[in-house]
Amino acid sequence: MQASKRWEMMGTIIDLWLDTDLNCEKMFINITEDLFALNQCFSANQSTSELMQLNHLAGIRPVAVSPELFSLISIGKQHSLAQPSHLNIAIGPLVKLWRIGFKQAQVPTPTEIFSTLHLLDSKQIILNQQKQTVFLTQKGMEIDLGALAKGYIADYLMAKLKKYCRSAMINLGGNFLAFGPNPKRENGKWYVGIQNPQKPRHQHLGIVAVDNQSVVTSGIYERFLEINGKRYHHLLDAQTGFPFETKMTSLTIIADQSLTCEIWTSRLFGLAISEALAVIEQRPEIEGIIVDQVNQVYLSSGLKSSYYPNR
Repeated sequence: MQASKRWEMMGTIIDLWLDTDLNCEKMFINITEDLFALNQCFSANQSTSELMQLNHLAGIRPVAVSPELFSLISIGKQHSLAQPSHLNIAIGPLVKLWRIGFKQAQVPTPTEIFSTLHLLDSKQIILNQQKQTVFLTQKGMEIDLGALAKGYIADYLMAKLKKYCRSAMINLGGNFLAFGPNPKRENGKWYVGIQNPQKPRHQHLGIVAVDNQSVVTSGIYERFLEINGKRYHHLLDAQTGFPFETKMTSLTIIADQSLTCEIWTSRLFGLAISEALAVIEQRPEIEGIIVDQVNQVYLSSGLKSSYYPNR
């Protein structure tokens, strides 16, 4: 049986499609429960979430957290401190200051930004593996897992679906992950469009074919704040407190795991295009597509035969 389900939650749209012999409605109920539980764990926009309870105790004491939250914070800290990396899970205070993507979005004053920068140090996230505790050493620090949580959640759900499905596809707010053959294609491949940043949604520069993989894109063309003709995108630089100055418009990573894609789109977005491509070429577990501000497309070498540009 083939069936699909859509949820509107986590501030986005989540689509699930599956092919299974089991009762799809029961599976959808279980997935719904998982989505609510994981959102309650990772959300930086719900004051009652486990993450926000941890943030509220910054500078006060270590907090024992769930295995899922401890795992994702550990991974996030590791990649925040790696080089090169523009990922920073301690960026919460800066995100809250700008609020880009929300009604309260604003351009902070230089004084507000400067007074926040000292709180954005991932080294000050102290982890105790044995006790499964997290301590934010300075009052006012906040972890924000928005750059990673969707990938973790997609992988978590797919690991369950693999046990019961011939094929499954999750699209978690543009975070795409597929398992098994695509029954609508003779070759079994899944085809994912690469958005044209200069045109409305669903108008593509090209299409990439994948097999048991995830496709994740970071870009500056959808979430932004425009004030007096100047556009401020939502990808913030913890060094300056302002949006990254970059020639990239979008960066797409393809990998077996959705979290891997999230990690590398976050680490590499905003680097010089040549540097980002060089890092991708050095990592056999990932491939990448970069689009610059004049819509030129740069491909990593492993995608030459699976990316199809629109003519």
